[in-house]
Amino acid sequence: MASIKKQLLSGIFFTAIAKYSGMIISLVVSAVLSRLIPPSEFGIVAIATVIITFFGIFTDVGISPAIIQNKELTNKDYSNIFSFTVWFGVILAFLFYISSWPIASYYNNSTLRTLCQLLSINLLFASLNIVPDSLLFKAKEFKFLAIRTFWVQLTGGIISVIAALSGAGLYALIINPIFSSVLLFIISFRKYPQKISLSFGLESIRKIFSFSIYQFLFSVLNYFSRNIDKLLIGKYMNMSSLGFYEKSYRLMMLPIQNITHVVSPVMHPIFSDLQHDIKELSFSYEKVIRILAFISFPLSVLLFFIAKELTILIFGPQWMPSVAIFEILALTCGTQIILSTSGSIFQASNDTRSLLICGLFSSIVTVAAISIGIFAFHNLEAVAWGIFVAFSLSFLQCYIWMYKVTFKRSMIGFWKQYFSPIILTIITSFMLYFANRALENMSLLLTLIIKCFLFLTLWVSYVHFTKEFDIFAKISSFFKSHK
Repeated sequence: MASIKKQLLSGIFFTAIAKYSGMIISLVVSAVLSRLIPPSEFGIVAIATVIITFFGIFTDVGISPAIIQNKELTNKDYSNIFSFTVWFGVILAFLFYISSWPIASYYNNSTLRTLCQLLSINLLFASLNIVPDSLLFKAKEFKFLAIRTFWVQLTGGIISVIAALSGAGLYALIINPIFSSVLLFIISFRKYPQKISLSFGLESIRKIFSFSIYQFLFSVLNYFSRNIDKLLIGKYMNMSSLGFYEKSYRLMMLPIQNITHVVSPVMHPIFSDLQHDIKELSFSYEKVIRILAFISFPLSVLLFFIAKELTILIFGPQWMPSVAIFEILALTCGTQIILSTSGSIFQASNDTRSLLICGLFSSIVTVAAISIGIFAFHNLEAVAWGIFVAFSLSFLQCYIWMYKVTFKRSMIGFWKQYFSPIILTIITSFMLYFANRALENMSLLLTLIIKCFLFLTLWVSYVHFTKEFDIFAKISSFFKSHK
């Protein structure tokens, strides 16, 4: 257990460095591009991104987590699976390229055709990178992954900004994903080179099929539940509305991605070692949940009260319509951050069937809620409230199912993890509410600094004096062990 804990903390540390530096880079790049490119063009790129994400699901077909989970695959199997991803990626990239014409026609926007054709390059190299990247995670080379991610993000961000300043317009928004996919593959392939053959390597694919098929079907469902809002808004409202919505959604996703994408990628490779000890796996996961609850629920409240400051200071006053949407979406951060880690547990316990079932429930309630917001209320705030309700219901269903079917134990231990974090969240809500009223006539930058300072002071004081975590001792101990 001590080894598991040490590996988890080390992996989170290095992954956090990459993700948080990436968040800063992303915010800076987004702030520059938001002032150079109008909301309607962000909406067009959002449509292209949503569609290529769908094609991207088919490049992986659940292969990445299956490689990490399966401990019996040989080097020959890896090469066979790599061959499969190469040829399958070529086919999908070609299909996406020729699909650019009907996509552009459906949205009545000729620019979409060129964007999709260019992004087919991204699709191809993302497919080529599946096996080398999965092997990096399986080997728990989190330090290497962190360094690689940081430099790719920094280089891609700089190129995007230079392109925008040179007058590239909305094409500056797709330079980074294309460049990053190519560079990530080159770096990963040099670390874990693979042989390619003319066959599809189906004999090795069969070894992971029973695991990957449920993962793949979940990814398809998750895609629709995560992207149906953008597809419908772009079709039944307008590109400017989609631009405002997409910007608030991306801003909301930044803290979620930069917390869960620090923890989840580390959890599966490490917790997969406990796949034959489900009881120990559940106890270990509850410790992770407690930490995430202390971060995510108070953070939701903070984001709600600094929505205006963040939106206007980062993106500019022309994005003011995004504020109300962001305030509502911010309230989903607590449940989303914790819920996003559940997939790693279903994977680590070899129960991707339950992952699919939970994904199906989430997709149904999410699509229903978003459709009601668009077709019944015809406004973006209603869509955001629908997403809030959908994530709350999905959270409850997922963990009731996990404890009943996967863990086969009582949920008492699960609910205990939330008692103290909820108290902290309530206290934080009252403090920021009164601070918000007292600071309403001050400058946005000053109010943002004061609110964040008050939040951080309260959070550290609470967890320290209640002895929930000895933060200073943990930090000191960690750095001493990494000298």
